Amino acid sequence: MKILHTEASCGWGGQEIRILEESRGLIARGHEVSVACPAHARMVVEAARFGVPVVALPIEFKTVAGFLALRSHLASAAPDVVNTHSSADSWLTGLACATLADPPAIVRTRHISAKVSANLFNRWLYRRASAVVTTGERLRRHLLKALDLEPLRVSSVPTGIDTERFSPVEGAAGKTAAKLALGLDPAQRHLGIVATLRSWKGHLFLLDALAQLDRPELHLLIVGEGPMRSQIEDRIAALRLGGRVTLAGQRSDPEHWLQAMDVFCLPSYANEGVPQAILQAMLCGLPIVTTPVGAILEAVSDRNTALIVPPRDAAALAAAIGRLLDDSSLAARLGEAARRRASADFSRDAMLDSMEAIFGSTVQGRQAPWTGS
Repeated sequence: MKILHTEASCGWGGQEIRILEESRGLIARGHEVSVACPAHARMVVEAARFGVPVVALPIEFKTVAGFLALRSHLASAAPDVVNTHSSADSWLTGLACATLADPPAIVRTRHISAKVSANLFNRWLYRRASAVVTTGERLRRHLLKALDLEPLRVSSVPTGIDTERFSPVEGAAGKTAAKLALGLDPAQRHLGIVATLRSWKGHLFLLDALAQLDRPELHLLIVGEGPMRSQIEDRIAALRLGGRVTLAGQRSDPEHWLQAMDVFCLPSYANEGVPQAILQAMLCGLPIVTTPVGAILEAVSDRNTALIVPPRDAAALAAAIGRLLDDSSLAARLGEAARRRASADFSRDAMLDSMEAIFGSTVQGRQAPWTGS
């Protein structure tokens, strides 16, 4: 199949990584896959690292120029299917395909748990698609209810993770080696988060929790980059945590940072599907503290594969982190159970199998969009 992904976002996080990881996997399976995004988007640079062809188009916003550029590219490239991901590129694709004599099939992927307004415009947009994909079952149920979509055309396909790349280290010696490789003090305990620095990821609440923990040996690793960096730096300074926090920035080797952590925490309070970082931490066998936001509970459950705390509750975060640090048997049990769960249900191959099947079903006979009101 000839597949085109469109992405209006210029940022860099789980959504963009999934698009490129999925594209790389389907290219390896013999499909022709490319990505269209704005010229100044981070994906333009990162696509080369993933071995994914990229075309720069002005689709960051819903503009006439973006519509004309995308329509022209669709007409000339003639993909079998176009997979849209954000609002602007989804609207531009829907409108462009509505004006083409022989348009490609459209697949709309919804990555986040923010509510979709149940208005006529969104109904039209989502029904222009032959298939809709969400990254979690909770997101799928919301779209079905809000937009009255046909259940058979809406699928939940969580992001799949490379189970060989993300794996646990062996014993105390392996943990020490992982820390030394990153220049970390192996005598310290390391709490960590891997996430784009966005407000809803909960970094500020995690810093407040760290300040409440009277554990001078505990060091926080913040892996990721984003628009909240200055606010995070200000909170670190205000709480006098400078010596207890490492801002590692954006990393191409998150698996090494995860392997160096003793406890992983993702205190999100909004906009989550099934986060890739949660799945990566699970595959690395880490004990996890997180929140019941979005579709997170489709990956972990309280006291079985993680400790679940209320969102925006620094005291609860601190208590759960402290419990895992003090109870090594509990931490080991949760980490091992999380590893088994992620390996069984969230592998990269499972994601590729699902997406390949969805693309194939839409391309076969160019399955028509929804009709009716």
